[in-house]
Parts: sequence; C-alpha cells; structure tokens
Amino acid sequence: MNIPKTNLPRIVIVGGGFAGINLAKTLANKKVQVVLLDKHNYHTFQPLLYQVSSSGLEPDSIAYPLRKILKKHKNSFFRLTEVNNIDTENKTINTSIGNLNYDYLVLATGTKTNYFGNKKIETHSMPMKEVSQALDIRSLILQNFEKAAITSDKDKRKAFLNFVIVGAGPTGVELAGAIAELKNNILPRDYRDLDPEMMQIYLLEGGKSVLPPMSSHASKKAEHFLKALGVLVHCNTQVKDYDGKTVTTNTNLTLECETLIWAAGVTGDPVYGLNAEVLQERSNRYKVDQYNQIKGVDSIFALGDIAYMETEAYPKGHPQVAQPAIQQGKLLGKNILKLIEGKPMQAFIYKDKGSMATIGRNKAVVDLKYFKFSGFFAWFVWMFVHLMSLVGFRNRVIIFFNWTYNYINFDKAARLIIRPFNKK
Repeated sequence: MNIPKTNLPRIVIVGGGFAGINLAKTLANKKVQVVLLDKHNYHTFQPLLYQVSSSGLEPDSIAYPLRKILKKHKNSFFRLTEVNNIDTENKTINTSIGNLNYDYLVLATGTKTNYFGNKKIETHSMPMKEVSQALDIRSLILQNFEKAAITSDKDKRKAFLNFVIVGAGPTGVELAGAIAELKNNILPRDYRDLDPEMMQIYLLEGGKSVLPPMSSHASKKAEHFLKALGVLVHCNTQVKDYDGKTVTTNTNLTLECETLIWAAGVTGDPVYGLNAEVLQERSNRYKVDQYNQIKGVDSIFALGDIAYMETEAYPKGHPQVAQPAIQQGKLLGKNILKLIEGKPMQAFIYKDKGSMATIGRNKAVVDLKYFKFSGFFAWFVWMFVHLMSLVGFRNRVIIFFNWTYNYINFDKAARLIIRPFNKK
C-alpha cells in the first residue's frame, strides 16, 4: 500500500461515510497515523441521493473527495481499495491492493440494500444506496419518458409511465414526492405529446403507515402531502415478486411497470474474518459495547450503521441515520487517544436531535423531542439543516443555487441521460 512505516499507533478506518470522516477529523494531527480505506474516492451525502435520481441535482454536488478532507491532516493517508478480510491474530487486513497491519481497526462500512432473499427482485429492481445507482435511476426514468413518447401501444406506454417505489421510509417518501414533481412540473413542458395523467407513482409500504420510524403526526401529514401530489399510497402491501414487467403483492394489487425502485430496507455490510457470533443475526450488524468496541474482539471497533449497540433507551440499536454515525465517530476518536494514553474511555450516549423528511416543494415533516411540525416552515428547516450538513463550501453553494433556481422556475435542471442504463 506504500504507507510509511511509523512508530506511532496506526489506526485503520474502513469506510468514508459520516462515521469514518468524523473519526478521521477528530484524529487529525494527533500523535497517531490514520489510514482511511474506501472503495470510492469520495464521501457521499446520502440524504440527498434521491435528488440526483430525480434530476434535481448533479452527483458532484453531493459528493466530496476523501483526499481533500485529509489533505491538511499530518500522518493521515487515503487508499482506494476494497477490504477482503481481517486477520485478527496478526492484526492485519487484506485488501485488493495488498495487506496492512493495524494497531486499532475501525469498521464503518455502513449498510447495503436488503432484498430479504428475493433474487428476482434483486435482479430487476433499482436500489439507491450509491451515486452510481442514483444516476442509473435518473437515466431509466428519462429513458422511459422517451420510450413512452414514441410508442403507439397504450399498455406499453402506461408501463413506461408507471413508477413503483417499495418502502415508505424517509428515502421512499422523499423519492416519491420528487418523482411526483417531475410529473406535475416537467412532463407537461418537456413531453407535450404525453398525457401527464397517464403517469402514476405508487408507494407501497408493508407496514400500516408511511414513515414508520417517525411520529403518527409526521406519518399522517406525509401521507396527506403525498396524496396531494398525486402519489398512490398503499400501506399493508408487501411486494412478493417482480420480473421486470409485473409487480405482484400480498393483496390483489398487480401492477405493470418498467421501473421498480427498492427502498424497503437495508442490512449491514460486514467484512469477512470475524466470527459469526459478533454479528447481530437479524440486522447483520456488529455487536458493540458502550465504547463501540466489537464484543469479544481486541482493538477492533465498529461505527455508524454497521454498529449494533443495545442500550436501555435503544434496545434494538441506534437508528441507522447520519447523527449516530457522526456522534460515534467524534467520540471514538477521543476514546482511542485516551486508550493509547491509558486513560478510561467515555461511554457513548446518543443525543437525538430529531428526524425529518421532505415530500416536495413547501412540504416537509419534522419531529423534535418536544415539538412536531410540518408544512413550509418544516421544509425550510429541512433545507437549512441539510445544506449546513454538507461537506465542503462549494457543495453548499452549488446546492443552494440549484434549489433557488428550482424553486423559482419549478424546474429540475439535471434531467440529462449522461450514460444510458440498460435493464437486465
């Protein structure tokens, strides 16, 4: 890997998400060597992936180079690679570009899409966990518009204009609202030979309500906003099969569609090499103690979505969102320095800053500890929080001007098929 030899403790971080970069920042210019590994050379601001897939933003506005984050950090290094396995006995990790010894290893690998064992859905549906996947969805949506415009077969046209989103969590709700705005604002202008009423957006949720992690107030308001935008919401509806053409469910609902976007759940993305006992079976996350150390394993920690920490307040682990990852990353950096100095570490206590979701223009819901609200003010708060959370001043400026332009002109300027997507 061409990492300089050092007498300093070497901390290897696997994953450049919210947890990984906040840990690296906390350890910056301290008396340690930091090596950050990731299969991409950029950090992705995942909360805005849906805007890339719905033509609202270009991908470079939600991605930030990992080397740029580390450029002023003495003794910090980045390597573009995939980690294959861990050798705990020799404290070594094996990657696609070679082996590396560690003193402390931190796994912040996040999650991957969970298809619950359904291979046909995995083959034919569209996931949205990475920038490349969001671009594929954007291309497929626009390609379907183009195909619908040239076909004379009404059934085929309807299938091209049917969009099914599975999972009504924040990702599914936000994406459904964004695609509905494409239908209401872009389709009538760009595709005047298509009837916008033929385009249908279906949001299917296996549970009894949308936004199940949020309050009943947020759930009811979100469903109201979605229906006002023309989204067809079906709760208590589980997708059983999808062959690329037909969606079948546990009810009598059957849909013909060319686009099914899978946002129904995630599962942990662990690294090979640790015993199966360290994983929480249902979620595939590493069991960690109150200091984020993997239980029963020396000098290896897990952070963020991949970490399963049971507490009295969170008996099923912390929510797999950005804030726990950020807070754990910052605290673990301090704790590792304490560990090196032989000082006692500080237990992690999650400070819940609330949750929010946007459903479209002037429509959002916000849950705070003592206050819940929705509508325009919630939408404004959502925009401000996400804008300030972005990595890099340039990205904030670009997204601010994009949102301002989109708001004034009811437009989505990034509706470009840069690379055509071919369905399997």
